[in-house]
Amino acid sequence: MKSTTLIIPGLYGSGPGHWQSWMESRIDGAQRVVQRDWSVASIDAWSARVGDAIDGAIGAVWLVGHSFGCLAAVLALTQNADRANRVAGALLVAPANPERFGPRGLIGDNTTDRGRTGELGDTITASIPHQRLGIPAVVVASANDPWMRLTAASVWSDRWGAQFECIGRAGHINVESGFGPWPAGLEMLERLQAAHGDQPLGNLSPVKAQPYMQISA
Repeated sequence: MKSTTLIIPGLYGSGPGHWQSWMESRIDGAQRVVQRDWSVASIDAWSARVGDAIDGAIGAVWLVGHSFGCLAAVLALTQNADRANRVAGALLVAPANPERFGPRGLIGDNTTDRGRTGELGDTITASIPHQRLGIPAVVVASANDPWMRLTAASVWSDRWGAQFECIGRAGHINVESGFGPWPAGLEMLERLQAAHGDQPLGNLSPVKAQPYMQISA
């Protein structure tokens, strides 16, 4: 059965040396979700692009997100109940902490939102799903990721019902921390696909979101 793998980069995109670009070149049917403006991480705009890509994909869909791209992916997935029928699974690598972003982008960025990090009214934290995603998923985290503390990544993984994998002190799991070609990451995706195949789980009964607790970056 033909499937589509959607590569979903984070803020500023993933350049040619990034593991997402490397992975994209090695997966048949891989497509990159291209944002209108890579420098402004708008959760609404980005999740809409991901949602359109899921809706227009051929066959079962696999999501491979990095950083803010993970947040856009999980929001897109839960905005439309029918997407659970399209998405077979997700590999979510080094998700960024939503408390560092406002509705129009990175908090503290001169060109976007300005606010006091950690105040829920200033962040997109409430917009990000706080319940199980309804698909097989793996969250890959680093012990020294500057964009998300390991404990916070573990909490988000648990909320999403994902398998949690810590790969040690790996920074933000990007080019700067040595992740160009990443065979181990591709193997994680392939194991996920082998375990669950290309058959999505289908519709699940709606799960009421539980009140969330604030987590420091």
